[in-house]
Amino acid sequence: MEKLLEILEEIDDSIDYENETALIDDHLLNSFAIISLISEIEEEFDVEISASEMTVENFNSAEAIWNLIQSKLED
Repeated sequence: MEKLLEILEEIDDSIDYENETALIDDHLLNSFAIISLISEIEEEFDVEISASEMTVENFNSAEAIWNLIQSKLED
């Protein structure tokens, strides 16, 4: 989770990722930020995130993103 938070901070350090639960719903991350985030996650964790997994539910909070990463690592 610490590495994910570092990646998120690099994208936008003005957001409290540990407490924010509406990153997408509140438009805190734009589409460019999401694409950058996915690219960084795929590279750092050696996982592949499919288009069908790019949902609000999976990217609305750091916890949701971390859960997605963990599910990919278990595959």
